[in-house]
Amino acid sequence: MTLASVLGQPRAIDSLRAALRSGSVHHAYLFAGPEGVGKERAAVGLAQALTCPEQPDVGCGTCASCVRVSRGLHPDVTYVMPDEERVSRGLAGRSDFTGTPSRELRVEQIRGLQERLALRGLESKRKVAIIASAQTMNVQAQNAFLKTLEEPPSETTLVLVASAMDKLLPTIRSRCSKVHFGPLSVELVAERVRVERKLDADTAALAAIMSGGSLGRALALDVEALSRRKDVVTVFESLKGEDAVGLLRFADEHGGSREDAEATLELLVLWTRDVALARAGQVASLANRDLQSLAVEVAGRTSEVALHRRHGLLEAARAAVARNGAPRLQLERMLIEMFVEGGR
Repeated sequence: MTLASVLGQPRAIDSLRAALRSGSVHHAYLFAGPEGVGKERAAVGLAQALTCPEQPDVGCGTCASCVRVSRGLHPDVTYVMPDEERVSRGLAGRSDFTGTPSRELRVEQIRGLQERLALRGLESKRKVAIIASAQTMNVQAQNAFLKTLEEPPSETTLVLVASAMDKLLPTIRSRCSKVHFGPLSVELVAERVRVERKLDADTAALAAIMSGGSLGRALALDVEALSRRKDVVTVFESLKGEDAVGLLRFADEHGGSREDAEATLELLVLWTRDVALARAGQVASLANRDLQSLAVEVAGRTSEVALHRRHGLLEAARAAVARNGAPRLQLERMLIEMFVEGGR
């Protein structure tokens, strides 16, 4: 998992390699960009380069030090992430916590990191801290972390990995050297998904398109859910404002959890894009190519204004669910605004 293993991010990786070659590694980096595009892999690769005894400032990826960095076991490389994320990655169990594992990075975790960084390195001259999902730091944690940024321990590199940079305090952003990671190309994601998940080319391409350029999301996509998307879209397009039972049933079936609601909303955002493309006569660019006839039919009876409004409501619902809004309630509210208040 060296820097060389990070695919599709040449500008970001080249800038890090240049800093390593010139000996001008910053004390704090902010790796910003969408989920699943290589940010954390790059953070691990940077940590390997900074601690590798075999290929200093490059990282060999195979020595004992590099292997331990990749496994999160190196004594001089500290990982910090929300408790809920530790559980989801299999690094901890729910029984390890007295209450519900937190989705936030808490001030206690930042203080624990500060105590660890104050100690001398055990094996490497440089210490590295990787703060995963840095955007989840609550205000108290961010204020505490500012002290570390303002007075960084010597021979220490901090790497904040964030998918929503705007959730970090301006004072934190300004004290970090920013490295931007963009969405990966559909072709790259499709090929990796096809090889790693042994999917046919069409399914892999659909997974790549639906992932929005995120390899991590594409690899995690439920293939069965991909096959069910046709039913979801068909039912959605059959909904009518006067059928309140149908609207509530749809919200109930797809709002059982935050993950289900987010997946449904992402699918419908992509579908709305397909309808807009069909309306513009660009059917060759559809993501859901097997639904071309339905996309053309819906495009013929939906105005550009209505499509724009639909897209706005879908994105608003997705943002609300992401902010921990009740999934079913957000779907109900969106459907009512879309089909009852806005008409069909």
